[in-house]
Amino acid sequence: MVNVAILGFGTVGSGVAEVLAGHEGSIARKADGLIRLKYILDVRDFPDNPFRDCFVKDFAAIEGDPAVDIVVETIGGTGAALDFTRRALEAGKSVVTSNKELVATHGYELTRLAKERGVCYLFEASVGGGIPIIRPLSQCLAANEILEIYGILNGTTNYILTRMIRAGLSFDAALKEAQEKGYAERDPSADVDGHDACRKICILAAIAFGRHIYPEQAPTEGISGISLADVDYAESAGKKIKLLGRAIRREDGRVCVYVAPHLVDHSDPLAGVEDVFNAITVRGDSIGDVMFYGRGAGKLPTASAVVADVMDVARNLGHRKALSWDEGGEDAVCGVEELRSRWYVRAAASADELRIALGGKLPAGRGTGSGEAACLTDEAMTRGELDRKLAGIETLSVMRVLD
Repeated sequence: MVNVAILGFGTVGSGVAEVLAGHEGSIARKADGLIRLKYILDVRDFPDNPFRDCFVKDFAAIEGDPAVDIVVETIGGTGAALDFTRRALEAGKSVVTSNKELVATHGYELTRLAKERGVCYLFEASVGGGIPIIRPLSQCLAANEILEIYGILNGTTNYILTRMIRAGLSFDAALKEAQEKGYAERDPSADVDGHDACRKICILAAIAFGRHIYPEQAPTEGISGISLADVDYAESAGKKIKLLGRAIRREDGRVCVYVAPHLVDHSDPLAGVEDVFNAITVRGDSIGDVMFYGRGAGKLPTASAVVADVMDVARNLGHRKALSWDEGGEDAVCGVEELRSRWYVRAAASADELRIALGGKLPAGRGTGSGEAACLTDEAMTRGELDRKLAGIETLSVMRVLD
């Protein structure tokens, strides 16, 4: 029998308990033995909960119990979650988590500590929720040299952009709707400012390219500045606006990691990913492009990924499954200014001025005739080269620039 303790009884933690209890028989068959929920750590009281006999309020009870094999951390953040994770690993217990912030910030340290103690630190649910991506990336695609990973990594922002595109809602109206449906938090900044997607793409980059990438090394831009004029210009050019996280391996081995709104062609599979769905594309030198698609969040989808990691540990108890990477540093990354791209520019300028300065397609849109215009450059250039071209227009006032 394998004993499990859950830290935190919020959305994901309660979902993990439900999956473990509801699928006990099938989990036991697939994991080669019974997996029992022994403890749930939470400072709150749950007197009417069916798991009420499992609750404790002091982590020391879990830490000091040699019968606990696996600790599931669903507290979130980098405060108590980091302290408890370190202590669990030091005590020789494997840890499974869905905490993207913790993995993105301290993943190198925690995977190294797990290796030193001969236990596992697994985090499949930290990136794709219910979408399997970490295990395929680290195992199924291991024979490939990964060239690039990119995709829609946040369901909340994708829902907002979908409603702006499909229903013509403003950003503020679409955000309010997302909050009413429970897709966005009361404070939506982690989603709409791109921080959630940033943490996820940093984790994927570390696994794919072998060195820790810290979130502060990844320039991040959200979607709050996207207007209906931008949506309309993009649509008239046969494109949709999507918030993408990207990690690109350069020839010198450095990695460019960033998050920003992009114009995606209607023919690209990512253009068809709508509402709260996520999609991640991995580009390998042998396999080409492989896409992983599904719901990137939610109580039971995320819990299913957490429990799958628990089962993986249980099947291999006593035999550590390696998942780690090397320490990061400034030499591991390169700036986005080195990337060449075709650009979308919306500016308070005449169409003739933009066309002459940038050269490219001038899509029709809501801003036409109102003292502004938009242009899609034909030529790929760096952001610095673009800025120098724009500087040639004395009366120019740039309103939006997108990849």
